[in-house]
Amino acid sequence: MQNPISFMSANYVARQVGYNMTGGWGQGDKTTSAHFEPIETFPQRFEELLQDIQAMGYPAMDLWNAHLSYTWATRAHLDAARELLDRYQMPVISLAGWFGSTREEFEATCRVATAVGCKVLGGSTSMWQKEPDFVAALLEEHDLLLGLENHPEKDPQELLARVGDGAGGRVGVCVDTGWFGTQGYDAAQALEELRDHHVHVHLKDVLAVGAHDTCRYGRGVVPIEESLRVLARIGYQGGISMEHEPELFDPTEDSIANLQMLRDWMQE
Repeated sequence: MQNPISFMSANYVARQVGYNMTGGWGQGDKTTSAHFEPIETFPQRFEELLQDIQAMGYPAMDLWNAHLSYTWATRAHLDAARELLDRYQMPVISLAGWFGSTREEFEATCRVATAVGCKVLGGSTSMWQKEPDFVAALLEEHDLLLGLENHPEKDPQELLARVGDGAGGRVGVCVDTGWFGTQGYDAAQALEELRDHHVHVHLKDVLAVGAHDTCRYGRGVVPIEESLRVLARIGYQGGISMEHEPELFDPTEDSIANLQMLRDWMQE
């Protein structure tokens, strides 16, 4: 397999709260966004993010909204981010997160993607259900793909119901293997069933069905190695994002181990 491997920057959701995220995802999102928003400090803080990702050995990243949000990113933020991404030769494989519930928010998301040279939106937006023609037109204008991510969906059919007609191939799925694990559905089987609709893949393991405690590959209930075999068998050519978002500890050590496991499995 030659698929690009990327580091999901949302893996650092708990970083700005000292890995003591007792207030849930919203706490980490809000605190991270507030940390990165001031333009006076943004270049330094964004550069530190890229340095840490590169130090772990990752050649690419998925950029989470809180690190460069459409709600506050000015031209100065976008220019600084692009200059640093180019300097560190760190391609952005996808944007990740929530892409808005209004025309203005979805348009702003597309502008961020274009500014950082990204072609994939891997997350969610209510705009696809509300105004599919508008979304399809913007995706076409910016040459983007939208991969809808599974969270509450219990099986692939529920996810495909959200995709609908797919806007001529512009809209597909961004499978989060960890969330299928949480829902008690075999992620490898889900990848097989969704073979004609993949835009991006978030490869994540979780400790147990019914909860969403992410963990190092091989320590949870998600068949990570088998999922990679399925992706190879169906000829998937897109990106593979390493996702692991612990709330109470630094994911660096696990992230390095996960990268090595991915590389070993993909060479088999």
